[in-house]
Amino acid sequence: MWDAVLCILIIGGFFVLRAILATVFFYYLLPEGDRCPNCDAPTLRIASRGWNLFFPKFRTSWCYECGWHGLLRHGRVTPAPSAKELTKHRH
Repeated sequence: MWDAVLCILIIGGFFVLRAILATVFFYYLLPEGDRCPNCDAPTLRIASRGWNLFFPKFRTSWCYECGWHGLLRHGRVTPAPSAKELTKHRH
């Protein structure tokens, strides 16, 4: 009986350890900031009750240029263009 309990604890421990390591690995794999991982354009933040409630360290984002949507880590935000820059690009 003791052998079975020990075996279950070891196998269960490896399963839990693998899940923790995979979570940490994929957390650092996500890009930091507000830039799209596909086209490097600034993304818009989207309010998502589920993701934002259960995972507050992530930012739900949508790219209006390529249509990508997903999770990003909080980080540096791209500054909004000034009025001078907007009129400069129009002409």
